Amino acid sequence: MLSPKRTKYRKPHRGNRKGQALRGNKISFGDFALQALEPGWITSRQIEAGRRAMSRYAKRGGKLWIRMFPDRSITARAAETRMGAGKGAPDYWVCIVKPGKILYELAGVPETIARASMRIAAYKMPVKTKFLVRDEYVAPQ
Repeated sequence: MLSPKRTKYRKPHRGNRKGQALRGNKISFGDFALQALEPGWITSRQIEAGRRAMSRYAKRGGKLWIRMFPDRSITARAAETRMGAGKGAPDYWVCIVKPGKILYELAGVPETIARASMRIAAYKMPVKTKFLVRDEYVAPQ
């Protein structure tokens, strides 16, 4: 699973989820993409589950790019702990996703396989998504 090697702060604030994705909202590498339509947190486990599902469906053909990285730690307290005694320890990592963010890109496979594999990955995401095709994409004959 993905996690940063080091961070500036161990326990960041939660932040807000307002606004659109200003960067990472265009297809840069592949021919097909999965784009988020709503804001949310995507955990490193969910990112890995989507990656595995897509690569398995495509039979490890083509090239897959993961366009998100979980760089925010989420803290959690032990169950049945009394109030107080500070903030909990970092528990897992999330990627903050805003509407318009490209989550995955795929190239080197037919559109039908790309669409089906992205649909499987979309089921594993906690946000609504849509399938995109690059404007200059021409299907191979």
